[in-house]
Amino acid sequence: MRHGMAHRKFNRSTNQRKALLSGLAIHLVQKEKIVTTLPKAKEIRPIVERLITKGKRNAPMLAFRTIYRALRNKEAAQKIITELAPRFSQRPGGYVRILHAGFRYGDQAPMAVIEFVEGASTEKIN
Repeated sequence: MRHGMAHRKFNRSTNQRKALLSGLAIHLVQKEKIVTTLPKAKEIRPIVERLITKGKRNAPMLAFRTIYRALRNKEAAQKIITELAPRFSQRPGGYVRILHAGFRYGDQAPMAVIEFVEGASTEKIN
């Protein structure tokens, strides 16, 4: 039975996995568009969307503390509160999109571009 197997483990220990996902979330918030493997993009989407929803609260200090606890990065937490949450204030959810970007040359891993839906730039990413 599959009970309690909701998320991918990425062949890492718990601390390494938490660090990986929080690092990806920080980069996505700061750059608003990143290229990563498809499974990592699928794992990071609910994390970032939950943080933006928390940033839309009426109590900005509580929201900042909650977001900072998840990311451990002041700049990223501040950007969620000041820029991203107001940008998505009228949107009920679905702040992030995942676009398939082919396969990586070395190991044929499926790649994806993960970006915010509103205000995403159209420039090419390497």
